[in-house]
Amino acid sequence: MGTARASQAFPGSVHDAERHWYATARWPVWIDGLDRVISLDGDWPRAGASVTWESGPAGRGHVRERVVGFEERVGQTVEVQDDSITGRQSVTFTPAEDRVEIELRLEYKITRSSILTPVIDFLFIRRAMSRSLAQTLERFGPELAQRGQRASTPRASID
Repeated sequence: MGTARASQAFPGSVHDAERHWYATARWPVWIDGLDRVISLDGDWPRAGASVTWESGPAGRGHVRERVVGFEERVGQTVEVQDDSITGRQSVTFTPAEDRVEIELRLEYKITRSSILTPVIDFLFIRRAMSRSLAQTLERFGPELAQRGQRASTPRASID
């Protein structure tokens, strides 16, 4: 089983980061490779809920994520499946002074394997998976900052 991971710290709180992270309607803006969310079933982001999404033409196809663990203000673990892999992906939120550190970790198994799969995984797939997780976090930062500013911007009132 391969493991890919990425982490990054952002200004803000765990509460804000978590609220924006689980907002599936905004996923196409920041999740690398995600074109559109197809369906959402259950009480997302809690255990038992699932989301199915589709990638762009050169991506992973249909991806299904089913929540197997959720702890508010800590993180979530999903079982993930697409045409190429099965595995578990987790996101964790850790407070750090005026920042929040977000870590993504994907433990995966390549479903169609050959004798060369371990070498190809080590040289190419794991690196590509880690890069994709890092790009997701890089895109999430501006989204979190922008949505946080909108939420904290005072509204004008007419007296």
